[in-house]
Amino acid sequence: MVIEGFILVLSCLGVIQALFLCFYLFTLKKGNRKANVFLALVLLGLTIRIGKSVFHNYIDVDPRLRNLAISTILAVGPFLWFYGKTLFEKQQTFSNQHYIHLIPFGLFVLCSPFIPNNGDILSYVAYSLVLLHFGIYLSICWKTILRITNDVNPQLLKWYRNIVVGVSLTWVLYLGIFLRLIPFYILGAISFSFLIYMFSYLLLKRHVFALEKYSNSKIDRETSKELLHRVKELFENEKTYLDSSISLKTIAEKLSVSSRELSQVINENEQKNFSEFVNHFRITKAKKLLVDSEYALEKIATVAYDCGFGNVTSFNLAFKAETKLTPSQYRTQYSAA
Repeated sequence: MVIEGFILVLSCLGVIQALFLCFYLFTLKKGNRKANVFLALVLLGLTIRIGKSVFHNYIDVDPRLRNLAISTILAVGPFLWFYGKTLFEKQQTFSNQHYIHLIPFGLFVLCSPFIPNNGDILSYVAYSLVLLHFGIYLSICWKTILRITNDVNPQLLKWYRNIVVGVSLTWVLYLGIFLRLIPFYILGAISFSFLIYMFSYLLLKRHVFALEKYSNSKIDRETSKELLHRVKELFENEKTYLDSSISLKTIAEKLSVSSRELSQVINENEQKNFSEFVNHFRITKAKKLLVDSEYALEKIATVAYDCGFGNVTSFNLAFKAETKLTPSQYRTQYSAA
């Protein structure tokens, strides 16, 4: 009884967290708006299906309601594919014609009162077709991932791949349950709960939405890497990072590119914003000065100003964020060495 109660609570918490995540994505303004909606619809479809599993494991759910919940799986596959298309395709090739892929979902919903769901052979045939449809779209998503591996931002690709892996695992579990290879019906709901918390963690941890805003940029991977090399050369040769008034705009003008393009290049290659990127160069220099015998008697403030920081506070914060040590601690530890 205690174990059953724990499983019920865990499953319900996963469903609640998933609904919260859906609401967050539906209302999110930053990043690729259409992509956020598609991802929310993927999670909503899975949540409804998983929610049905939770309730049906403890109470008898009307067959028509079970069919409506199952029908959402017919929408999850297409929306997962749509999500990938809107993330990675440079040209806006997504059109209303793509919604034709939702016809099986619409037909299943309309016919849900008549589709058998009582454990007989016709019920198994209907559900097997739903799983087959889902599997086909998952294979399309994996084919897309393999096709674009070398052409898109690796962090954004990794994010999409993680989503597809999670959804694929859910499909495998339900396929195993359907084929009676997995005896625990509620296992699908439990695993979904863990996947939802993993997705929530990744959404909070990664700057995926910052990368999404560049998903329609015309800069390809090779051009991006080349421009990053030019930025680093400029910093190393001209020491532009030592200028405390440096800005994204001034560096972009020096390189004859737009501020947006420069921001994209730094974000997707270095996983930093412009300020963090500049501070990395400054802190690299500061670490050398802190252990330089000629600076041994200089105050920390002097090192900060000589490295381009406008004040000591910002220097201390940036330095500790990168090295996990304060400048004074770093000087003591490495000067002694």
